[in-house]
Amino acid sequence: MNHGDGVIEVSELRRRYGRPGDDKGFDAVRDVSFTVRRGELFALLGTNGAGKTSTVELLEGLARPTAGRVRVLGHDPHGERSLVRPRIGVMLQEGGFPSDLTAAETVRMWAGCTTGARPVAEALGLVGLTGRRDVRIKQLSGGERRRLDLALALLGRPEVLFLDEPTTGLDPEARHTTWELVRRLREEGTTVLLTTHYLEEAEALADRLAIMREGRIVSSGTPGEVIGAYPARIRFAMPAGWFVGDLPPLKDLGVLRHEEAGGRVELQTSELQRTLTGLLLWAREKDVELEGLDARTASLEEAFLAIAGAAGTPAPLAVTGRSE
Repeated sequence: MNHGDGVIEVSELRRRYGRPGDDKGFDAVRDVSFTVRRGELFALLGTNGAGKTSTVELLEGLARPTAGRVRVLGHDPHGERSLVRPRIGVMLQEGGFPSDLTAAETVRMWAGCTTGARPVAEALGLVGLTGRRDVRIKQLSGGERRRLDLALALLGRPEVLFLDEPTTGLDPEARHTTWELVRRLREEGTTVLLTTHYLEEAEALADRLAIMREGRIVSSGTPGEVIGAYPARIRFAMPAGWFVGDLPPLKDLGVLRHEEAGGRVELQTSELQRTLTGLLLWAREKDVELEGLDARTASLEEAFLAIAGAAGTPAPLAVTGRSE
């Protein structure tokens, strides 16, 4: 997999709804810049209204930016749509299928509008709908329709794949099957831009990600970089007759802050191994047991809530990693 080429390039992108000079207009995207390299999976995250969909629509060529520059595969996706559209696949949040067509008929109809389309059986097989090929759209479950959406997005063997909430409505098994398909596509060289509200999904799939808030990117980097900016946590119950003050000096253990309630202690640290080692050595020396001991790094969910959930306040985390 070669990550050297910028397949999606976004520079100082802006999108404003409303007429120029209209005080009632709204800036949905504000000076957004990033690059997605060839064969990479890039996740764009944010709460509802953060600007994700408005950004992705500009990348897909569905609208012209108010300001800034977008290039997909070296071309303007709006102004040079005929050069870009045959080489990308788009899975929208919702598809609009004729309800009386079967799954196979829908794929066949779409294939008639697609250059170099996969065979119908292959497209349905990719998303596990072979056994549902003769079922009418109105009789498919919501999850099956999402899988059909994905089949159509993959029909033209795209070089760049836009996935907008691809696993919404899928059961856990179907979600993980879709993840494996996306991983396989990426390994084969497909560049993927993903939006999702499932943070586990972003953490499992993304090479890099960006978190948007109020139309801006407020944090970006690899999942590890974004998560690593937040402290790890160690939780346990103090042994009977022992108190937090009996522990080694918390500062010496690398503890940033601590909380105690109902006999339970939580230590927050940016040096999990150092803190945990010191704690366990103390427990062995004192021949005591730390009941309910639980140590873990911060999760993407914790980082996301801290970054994206603080609307109207300064971002608690500066952009990390590459700012492309």
